[in-house]
Amino acid sequence: MKVVLSLFLILLSGALLAQSETDNNGSYKKRVLESAEVEFLMNYYDQSGENAAVTGGKGTEDLQDLSPTILVSVPLNDDDVLTVQANISAYSSASSSNIDPFDGKKPADPFVASSGASRSDVWVNGIVGYSHSSDDRNRVWSADLSFSAEFDYTSVGGGGSYTWLFNEKNTEFSLHGNVYIDTWSLIYPVELRPSMIGGTPGNQLIQGIQIQGNYQPQFTEISSKGRNSYSAGFGFSQILSSRMNAYLSADFILQDGLLSTPFHRIYFSDVEDAFAENFHLAEGIERLPNSRFKTALGGRINYFVNERITLRTYYRYYFDDWGISSNTASIEIPVKITDKFTIYPSYRYYDQTAADYFAPYNQHLSTEQYYTSDYDLSKFHANNFGIGVSYTDVFTSKHIYKFGLKSVDLKYNKYDRNSKFSASMFSFGLKFVFDN
Repeated sequence: MKVVLSLFLILLSGALLAQSETDNNGSYKKRVLESAEVEFLMNYYDQSGENAAVTGGKGTEDLQDLSPTILVSVPLNDDDVLTVQANISAYSSASSSNIDPFDGKKPADPFVASSGASRSDVWVNGIVGYSHSSDDRNRVWSADLSFSAEFDYTSVGGGGSYTWLFNEKNTEFSLHGNVYIDTWSLIYPVELRPSMIGGTPGNQLIQGIQIQGNYQPQFTEISSKGRNSYSAGFGFSQILSSRMNAYLSADFILQDGLLSTPFHRIYFSDVEDAFAENFHLAEGIERLPNSRFKTALGGRINYFVNERITLRTYYRYYFDDWGISSNTASIEIPVKITDKFTIYPSYRYYDQTAADYFAPYNQHLSTEQYYTSDYDLSKFHANNFGIGVSYTDVFTSKHIYKFGLKSVDLKYNKYDRNSKFSASMFSFGLKFVFDN
């Protein structure tokens, strides 16, 4: 939190200086961003399910996450804007706690969270962005750098975009690209760590607990720790009439390196099962190809019914070379209740096919080259219902010190899969404008 506050104070000082310089120069060109803006976001996420990948596709998926975000946008001059975003995500996961299910006070069980160190963690992320607009505002380029870290990986990334507006700004075309370089910490299920197995072959122990069965896991350590992601895409938007606009997009992503998760367990139907307490000991870990190419094609149409109601529709088709294809369709209907208040109900439908390498709990064969029991890669369909309300005051009549309140947003989403997985998310946001 001290780091976030320090960033905020530095950027606020920069905003004051930048605005002072512009005023002193006497420039009357309309700015891209008139004043510094500060946005505070808070998300609370809660999920439950019965198919945890950490325990081989069978086990609790309970997870709670609290994620605050601060986004500061500072106009450096008429044409340039600097943005800094800081995110912290603090979560508690029953699933990841079972990386070591034997470090709690209760008997190990895939449906019971362990109380060990892997139960909770913090993910941190920071992004610094810069954008420049041409004098006629028909060309915009931007660039950003990012860093994120969690208990088992770190990521450094960078990207940029270029946008053209023409046809009296009725048409827009953009190109964008990003690169992310990730490094994993190779954390394996506890029973696959050599120092954890003791006793004689006929009397094996895992952390002092008697093993039931002859435990002979199929396991070799992973040699690579890196994962790289490269993305590129374009977007095209067109104002079709005074009431309608449309947008088309295409995105292409190439990933290479370690694309599996080292602590995801695998169980084979042709290998003898072994247990410690109520826990099925891993017979292998998730193995997936070291490359993946993804393609996503999307389209959006917005229709302004009248001054109170807008229809926003979206469709995306996705496919990759792992055998997954999916469809996403959504609709949002903002309804303006007053000049300042808007409610926006929404609905999204999603379906996908299974990856070539997916099989449920204990159904893989040990002779296979690749295998996963992660239900994110299974066949499923899902529904997401949302309702939100927003308050917007373009004149920022309400103030906190020298900051005018521009908007307040509240939203709730309910997500359900047909694979006994559900989640809820509450979002809250405040946007302030610096009033000098």
